[in-house]
Amino acid sequence: MAETEQTIGFWDELTSPINLVLVAVIVYLIYKIIQSKFESEVELPPPPKPLPKIRKDLTVAELKKYDGTQADGRVLLAVNGVIFDVTRGKRFYGPGGPYSAFAGKDATRGLATGEVAASDKEYDDVSDLKDEELASAKEWEEQFREKYDIVGRLLKPGEEPKNYSDDESEDKKSQ
Repeated sequence: MAETEQTIGFWDELTSPINLVLVAVIVYLIYKIIQSKFESEVELPPPPKPLPKIRKDLTVAELKKYDGTQADGRVLLAVNGVIFDVTRGKRFYGPGGPYSAFAGKDATRGLATGEVAASDKEYDDVSDLKDEELASAKEWEEQFREKYDIVGRLLKPGEEPKNYSDDESEDKKSQ
């Protein structure tokens, strides 16, 4: 009889309202875990198609169009006369980015001096920079060469653009 009383006492504890709520919560959580294993994964939208490469020389005025505000969102900047497509780094160089002042502009002076400001001159020959500033700009150019596609050259006033063939390598373009 003591065994029966123990069984009834255990059953009374198990069926108490708080324990029933806890059992219901546990059963629900187990159900959700099992259900999530069988649900198909949510399909993410496909990543945006990469923009076609641009291969041309630009003037300072033409470069200004590529500041990330156009419909395609392309961002170009120039360093030491070489134009780079930095669209992949749009969160840095595009609108609202910490280096957006360089978008669509010649960034040589700003990168060389450490000031986040680009030159608004028609063409900035940076001849007034110190040797260490020019060396800094060269280091930045090398970093951009490793990371971003070269578009072409930044044209000096009166300079004619070069026509690039589709099979011409980027290294030849920048020379």
